Amino acid sequence: MLQTHLETERLMLRLFQSTDAKSVQKLAGHEEIARTTLGIPHPYPDGVAEAWIEHVRRAAERGEMFSFALIRKEDHQLIGCVSLRVKSANDGELAYWVGRPYWGQGFATEASKKVVNFGFEVLGLNRVYAKAMTKNPASYKVMSKIGMKYKETLSRHLLKSGVYEDLVLYEMTRPKSMI
Repeated sequence: MLQTHLETERLMLRLFQSTDAKSVQKLAGHEEIARTTLGIPHPYPDGVAEAWIEHVRRAAERGEMFSFALIRKEDHQLIGCVSLRVKSANDGELAYWVGRPYWGQGFATEASKKVVNFGFEVLGLNRVYAKAMTKNPASYKVMSKIGMKYKETLSRHLLKSGVYEDLVLYEMTRPKSMI
């Protein structure tokens, strides 16, 4: 199995464990998280976090997706998630969410940068991309801050809560220094 414990200045990143389910449900279940992410429900039903954790654990074992719990070093609290889904031998899709109490503190940027580097250095990916709803500019600011470049807007690309949402697509390729 690959090295799946990563570290940044303020965070420890590790694969999710069954004991994280209650925190995932509480943080991801916030209405603003669901409103601004592509696949998180609100309300967040009982049992969904446990099933999701089992799903991402198995996906990591198969090398298909690595979903990292963001653990704040100062108090060992789970504060969010950054995932990298391997779409092909060359491409990965980055996704993330941070609990509402931790917004605006740079955690998504810090963790996303580390996970993208994991994709390039450990998984050998050539390209990593990410999508966000156009109504979530904080998310595409993260993409820009970690070095991704705007590629396109996908009009009416996602049906969420009965409304078609536009998405922005950002991407980056492995730096030449890593080749």
